[in-house]
Amino acid sequence: MTPALRKGLIFALLLLVIDQASKWWILDVLRLPELRNVPVLELGPVGLDLTMVWNRGVTFGLFSGDGAWNHLILAALALVVAGFLLRWLARAENRIVTYALGAVIGGAVANVIDRVRFGAVVDFVDVHAWGWHWYVFNLADAAIVCGVLALVADALIRPETQRKEAP
Repeated sequence: MTPALRKGLIFALLLLVIDQASKWWILDVLRLPELRNVPVLELGPVGLDLTMVWNRGVTFGLFSGDGAWNHLILAALALVVAGFLLRWLARAENRIVTYALGAVIGGAVANVIDRVRFGAVVDFVDVHAWGWHWYVFNLADAAIVCGVLALVADALIRPETQRKEAP
């Protein structure tokens, strides 16, 4: 196992555990499905609420069909993508790529666990400003988005001389 693969997998596992713990707290301790919405922070026109949403699709609720197998098909697709990312992780060239891939893999697998357990992903973070609400998301979603942004930034910013040549 390469050092990058080991570090990335540990980071992915850490994110997965934190995400699943937050969902356990939301569902079983706070019991958010019964409350539906809990205001957490209001700073003038900007706020953060906990709002229960069962996301049966992918990002922003896309592909949220009602088919009996829809959640399992989406889960399988996420696992296939995670498999390709694992191959990339084994050859990661720097720390940014290592941890970014770990974040994407950990977030994807955490959401797969939700799909298998509940038939939907548990989303609950609701950020809003000036009457406009962003899509409700969870910690795994945030890890995926941050990981992808870090990968894009690395691809755009890293000097050409520091990139490995294709074999």
